[in-house]
Amino acid sequence: MAGREMKPGIYYVGVQDWDREIFDALIPTPDGTSYNAYVVVGSEKTALVDSVEPQKREAYFANLDSLKIEKVDYIISNHAEQDHSGTIPFLLDRYPGSKVVTNLKCRNFLMEHLLIPEELFIVKGDGDTLSLGDKTMEFMIAPWVHWPETMFSYVREDKVLFSCDFLGSHIATSDLFVRDEPKVYEAAKRYYAEIMMPFRSQVRRHLERIRSLNVDMIGPSHGPIWEKPDFILDAYGEWVKDEAENLVLIPYVTMHGSTEKMVEHLVDALIRRGISVAPFNLTYTDLGKIAINLVDAATIIVAAPMVLAGPHPTAVHAAALVNCLRPKAKFAGIIGSFGWGGKLVETFAGLLGNLQAEFLEPILVKGYPKPEDLEKLEKLADDILERHMASDLVRTDHE
Repeated sequence: MAGREMKPGIYYVGVQDWDREIFDALIPTPDGTSYNAYVVVGSEKTALVDSVEPQKREAYFANLDSLKIEKVDYIISNHAEQDHSGTIPFLLDRYPGSKVVTNLKCRNFLMEHLLIPEELFIVKGDGDTLSLGDKTMEFMIAPWVHWPETMFSYVREDKVLFSCDFLGSHIATSDLFVRDEPKVYEAAKRYYAEIMMPFRSQVRRHLERIRSLNVDMIGPSHGPIWEKPDFILDAYGEWVKDEAENLVLIPYVTMHGSTEKMVEHLVDALIRRGISVAPFNLTYTDLGKIAINLVDAATIIVAAPMVLAGPHPTAVHAAALVNCLRPKAKFAGIIGSFGWGGKLVETFAGLLGNLQAEFLEPILVKGYPKPEDLEKLEKLADDILERHMASDLVRTDHE
């Protein structure tokens, strides 16, 4: 795939990775991903914006060659992670005399991780600029979306923002710009949930700053380019709100059917009360789908049986992931079954310490659930309904 023009003098030279199934050995990428990189050609200087995974560098170089890029003055690094900056050492060899432009923290990371000599850097601060002649690059320091050294690069004259991981989506596509909005929306929501959700307060601040620029186009580091920026800015604006939806997320695992019976009864009880429910069997579920629902859920109920003296390890993994992502859920609960004892509730409570949620009374069943246990689940559904209706931070159909 050759380099493609976004605007006069601004080109996309990124690479699609159609077959990548998991990111960071953690995040499922069912639609693959892309490593986006850009070229900005000014009347006097040329700058590259980010690079690609080192394994994809030959395709990246071919895209650069298709544009007949012979001289590069600046290599702008918005983020030190390998999928953004791993090819920079090869670029420095390919374009002798070029300099790496980044912020102080990112420079230090690149020196440590990629062993780039200090004298090859130009350090920029928030609001600093770099002239390419008839085009001006402005730099915006954007810590914690999602690393401490993250930076945005903005072409003032063309109103094109290169937003790094912010506003991206893990999806490989032949489309340069977003065309299939529903598909990209879901990929972007998954991406937000898995990468940006822990940093909601910082996300809000950077959204406001981007809106103030009135940008024409946003080029993220993954996924197609936003030719209509309001689409993704509005979506992020909804996702970062404090209000949650009238939705209960139930990640669960079962071994002999006891916990599954509890989940099935609770799901039915919630539906009868007009509450949306998203149950996920952890044995089969793509964790990314759980993450998507974490964006909106007002209540999270973790359900698991005991294995020896602790909760099922699959559920432990899911609880730890929920804890890392720090969703805006207002309520949380624990249900499960056991054979002779153990510390199911205590273990889960410790694993979910980052949740700013009110914990509901747990329900534990010895053996298979009996009528009195099912009645407790009915009362739990009543409790959830009452709390959702009473909370100013839960949007319900009754409002």
